[in-house]
Amino acid sequence: MTEHLVRSGALAEHAVRTALLELLAELGTLTSTEAAARLGLSSGLCSFHLRQLARYGLIEEAPAGDGRARPWRLPRTEAQAEPPAREDEFGELARGLEDESHRRWLARRSEAPAEWQRDEAFSAVVHLTPAEMAAVGEEVRRILARYRDREADPAVRPAGARPVAAVTRLFPLLEGH
Repeated sequence: MTEHLVRSGALAEHAVRTALLELLAELGTLTSTEAAARLGLSSGLCSFHLRQLARYGLIEEAPAGDGRARPWRLPRTEAQAEPPAREDEFGELARGLEDESHRRWLARRSEAPAEWQRDEAFSAVVHLTPAEMAAVGEEVRRILARYRDREADPAVRPAGARPVAAVTRLFPLLEGH
């Protein structure tokens, strides 16, 4: 699980909200205090982001056990006994958060220090087999894994390092697209 997500700006909001959604998917219910303990953040920050997720219908309040705690959960339909755990639903939500973060970056890029106003957005169409597509995805994960320790341990971050969103989407193009 992601730890120590203390960051600023739109990327921070995306990272905190994504981490909260991942925790809810893993645990079922969660209070802001529990989230804070798991993520290394303040309870107030977690509470704010949980309320924002609820405001957009991405989560809902769960029944409270003792009346004091305010637990949250992923939305349920009346027929569901367990929170939705379908990969497609969570993936769609994560893609929406990524898209929102990118739009905010584009709108506010000029506010960043000059050396951070450039991004590395690119796309390509390549012809792959399903096995090759999986191998490309694994290679991207392997490259990004080289930098994962920096998230949990700020002491290993080089001077000037900032959080950077790395988004990779590999999907087959269907006929007519």
